[in-house]
Amino acid sequence: MKRNKFVSLLVIGLVLTVAASGCRKKPVNTTILPGPRAGTPGEPTPGGPIKPGEPPITTDVPYVGSPQGTGHPGWPEDPQALKAHTVYFDYDRSVIRTTEQPKVAAVADYLKANSGKAVRVEGNCDERGTEEYNRSLGERRALAVREELIRLGIDPTRADTISYGKDKPAVQGTGEAVWKQNRRDDFILLSPPK
Repeated sequence: MKRNKFVSLLVIGLVLTVAASGCRKKPVNTTILPGPRAGTPGEPTPGGPIKPGEPPITTDVPYVGSPQGTGHPGWPEDPQALKAHTVYFDYDRSVIRTTEQPKVAAVADYLKANSGKAVRVEGNCDERGTEEYNRSLGERRALAVREELIRLGIDPTRADTISYGKDKPAVQGTGEAVWKQNRRDDFILLSPPK
């Protein structure tokens, strides 16, 4: 009798353990970064630790969302060249609207015609939400546009991203008229140093 209770408790415990652990699920909506070393740790870079405010040392993989915002250090920046192609987003979204797709295509066409140049996509948000949330949302927005540029045939090494969250509003103030202008991705044209 004691043995049957013990076996019953053991079986129940085993069933609960299996049920609680569940099945391992495949991750959804992951961003795969291009490059031969994406997803694998690289060799330590020479020169010791990075000091506060100092940009990281670049490798053959452009960095995404770095505080300095460029995988092309020393390249002159032109924030006005592609200003007309600023991509705007819906509230709390990082999906490129259908009406904004032609802007991304125009930037891709420009980069195809100017093969020596690169672009930095700067993700921005309106003032609502926490600093951390807006940084993350701005990064998702910048990555969405970068992935679209890559899909349109732009080499991944020519498209950098950075998120400013709510730190760089295009327009000061509050209200939907202001907020919709701040939910955006700006394109900064990068030219090789002469």
